[in-house]
Amino acid sequence: MLNKSNTRTDTHDTEARITALLSEMTLEEKMGQLTQFSGFYDVTGPPPPGDREAQKHALLQRGLIGSMLNVVGYDDVRAFQTYAVENSRLGIPMMFAYDVIHGHKTMFPIPLAEAASWDLDLIEKGARVAATEAAAQGLNWTFAPMVDVTRDARWGRVMEGAGEDPYLGAVIAEARVKGFQGEDLGSPDTVLATVKHFAGYGFAEAGKEYNVAEVSQVTLFNTILQPFRDVLENANPRSFMNAFNTINGIPATGDVELQRGLLKGDWGFDGVVVSDWGSAIEMVSHGFVEDGREAARVAMTAGSDVDMESYVYLDHLNDLVETGDLDLELIDDAVRRVLRTKFELGLFDDPYRYLDRDRESETLMTQAHLQASEEIARKSIVLLKNHHGALPLQQGERVALIGALAADKDAPLGNWRAHAEAHSAMSVLEAFEEAQLNFEYSHGVHVQWGDAGFEYPVHINTDNWEGFDEAVEAARQADKVVLVLGETARQSGEGRSRVDLGFPGLQQQLLEAVHAANHNLVLVVMSGRPLVLSWADAHVPAIVQAWHLGHRAGRAITDVLTGKENPSGKLPMSFPRSVGQLPLYYNHMNTGRPGPKETVVWAGYSDVETTALYPFGHGLSYSHFVYSNLAVAYHEGQIEVQVAVQNVEGPPGEEVVQVYVHDRVASIARPVRELKAFKKLSLESGEYQALTFKLKAKDLGFYKADGTFAVEAGEFDIYVGGSSCAQLSARIRLSSEDVESLV
Repeated sequence: MLNKSNTRTDTHDTEARITALLSEMTLEEKMGQLTQFSGFYDVTGPPPPGDREAQKHALLQRGLIGSMLNVVGYDDVRAFQTYAVENSRLGIPMMFAYDVIHGHKTMFPIPLAEAASWDLDLIEKGARVAATEAAAQGLNWTFAPMVDVTRDARWGRVMEGAGEDPYLGAVIAEARVKGFQGEDLGSPDTVLATVKHFAGYGFAEAGKEYNVAEVSQVTLFNTILQPFRDVLENANPRSFMNAFNTINGIPATGDVELQRGLLKGDWGFDGVVVSDWGSAIEMVSHGFVEDGREAARVAMTAGSDVDMESYVYLDHLNDLVETGDLDLELIDDAVRRVLRTKFELGLFDDPYRYLDRDRESETLMTQAHLQASEEIARKSIVLLKNHHGALPLQQGERVALIGALAADKDAPLGNWRAHAEAHSAMSVLEAFEEAQLNFEYSHGVHVQWGDAGFEYPVHINTDNWEGFDEAVEAARQADKVVLVLGETARQSGEGRSRVDLGFPGLQQQLLEAVHAANHNLVLVVMSGRPLVLSWADAHVPAIVQAWHLGHRAGRAITDVLTGKENPSGKLPMSFPRSVGQLPLYYNHMNTGRPGPKETVVWAGYSDVETTALYPFGHGLSYSHFVYSNLAVAYHEGQIEVQVAVQNVEGPPGEEVVQVYVHDRVASIARPVRELKAFKKLSLESGEYQALTFKLKAKDLGFYKADGTFAVEAGEFDIYVGGSSCAQLSARIRLSSEDVESLV
């Protein structure tokens, strides 16, 4: 028997300690390390009803489970950890996981909203706060960030990622991983980050949750895999989660080439791969395996280390090894990865290092954390439209504040609200009162009935008009109207796919009636995804995209409306003119007939423009920025892009300067534009600033269908501006010699 203290404290050679521990483990103990349960009961009490629950209870009491999710707080985590360490033969501690997606106790803007800030420092700061709070409640593993590239707003989980661009998604994922894991993963205020979903989940066909993904190899290598590849190289996440979907007919959980070949092989990942909830057994429903036994064999062979809540490893690994249908070395490799992660977290040195009752009480939802949430919320708001100076609100204006969402204290928390208290956000109504604005509030119409749990449908109001007429009359009596419409928290997120991306329920009718009563209208949109705002764009002078912004949403929105904050957000996803355009994304390939033309024989629609209503990278300011003096040159193994930006009119403001590249002729067709660099800069009124960006080989190259990377000689167009529609451009020709010398 291996001495327990030796496994935790006696040597600094982690791999040797792991090898020694593995040599002492039984197959049952190894299976336990590869099994993850969700906890919804008291381990110290009697077994819960049901054979499976009783089995889980017994295994936990024997210390034979490697990790758990949904166990939160000092008392519960300590109880489970005590059983794992004190009741097991080898004293191996457990890891405790939770979906800390955009905050833990303090809610930050949803990830899609944070992406709209284009502020990597603030995004990292938000993840650092979330990690600190989660770790204070005994957690050491989060299932974030989601780095799926998402092009279809019908898919509810677009709210959980960084949008449609692989480069922006990669650098945001790097910031979030660094925030979660900190500088030292062994510190008790860090959590293990998990990049997900590997791979292709964001390409779910028709935007339907848990659906298959049909993509080409070119799209797989150049778009889907780029954020995973880059974040692994630059931020060292210690966990990956595989996806529910199939690619090339193979469920990701059982994809050998993707997990064991690419991730663990070519990319050299030595951390843990965890399945998504039940994804191993779901391979039976996919028609890829016959039963749970085959699911266990296929998942383990493919490189899925930890089985979350499908029990196939627990039920079948022993038999598979005994019959010779599964090599024990594969199981040992998976267990080694789990143990390595626990060593990195410092759990073998101190299984209770994350447990400190005083730290728990002192860390959660502090004023500093709320202020950090407010700061990123202000930067995440996108001013979509502002005609004739409709915003900011003017001193003395009599304002009608209308909309159920204006008073809603729950919707701003977003779908993945972790351990936040329901109905605890600051509403727009409260912030208007705090700012002592001259306003009258009118509820308008209900958006939904009651509170919807995570798993259950939202009951949308489609027939109760109570408050409608009063709201219209309030609009008629006001100088200006601020109308808050959109989605409640549970109308986007996992399992919340929609085919109609208009305002749910009676809100569009309210918008049109209020507009008829008072054209001097500001529309504030709360949502977890891009909505179709075509009617509003055609009729409403000012539109503000306010997302679900977290605990201080109301104050952040009010600061932008009043001009206290100059909006600086830029869209991370294109907003469609019609849901029929989806999937929609700026970095598309050209066609043989790109158009537009006066005839119908080109790649367009007969009833709507092909372009986005609001394109990727779009976002207005109360300042007016002008770009000039673009110059592009090859210099010392890099492409230098120089540009000048000036705040020619308006208050001090921030602008996101964006650099796009187009490879004009290549051995495979290339996108019309690709984001390759950006910088967020602050300019005083009248201030002029010159910038230099340096592009390297990776910014000009691409992956071919066979996965090989190439940079080819030829002409490249460089575009610089404030959105993906930037008009300022320059062209550069690279020779074969230039290409060979690119860094």
